[in-house]
Amino acid sequence: MRRLAFALLIGLMAYAPAAQATEEPAQPAAERGPVTNLPLPRFVSLKAAEGNVRRGPSRTHRVDWVFKRRNMPLQVVSEYGHWRRVVDRDGAGGWMHYSLLSGARTALVTLDKLPLHARPDASTRVIAYAQEGVVARLGECADGWCEVRISGIEGWSPMAHLWGAGAPAP
Repeated sequence: MRRLAFALLIGLMAYAPAAQATEEPAQPAAERGPVTNLPLPRFVSLKAAEGNVRRGPSRTHRVDWVFKRRNMPLQVVSEYGHWRRVVDRDGAGGWMHYSLLSGARTALVTLDKLPLHARPDASTRVIAYAQEGVVARLGECADGWCEVRISGIEGWSPMAHLWGAGAPAP
């Protein structure tokens, strides 16, 4: 009798994980930065007017180039101590000190003559047009639209034409 109960218990234990696995597929856990515990990748902006982009995460590493555009959106893809590995819209990147970066959300306009609408609807009045490459401050984003502010003008733009808006691609 004990053997039967033991065999039944082993059978149930073997079946239980298989039953759980078929109920719902596991969602992949969002990767978190080991230093900040913030999601990776994520968007930030350049706080300073200039920022050195280094080959590695320390001041002893060579400077590959210098970003010279305040508020430019960047994507953080890795962390190491006080350093963040960032990439720009073109995928060029390197390591920057965290003090040069801000959590303020900005976006780069990716469409020439992008219409800024009065409300998040393509049928509403166009307030202004933005040139490709302009940096916009991001407000609220919902349903594929983002509120943006460019040179004091506020309007709504489709998220698809703003690099730095929405969830970054891994």
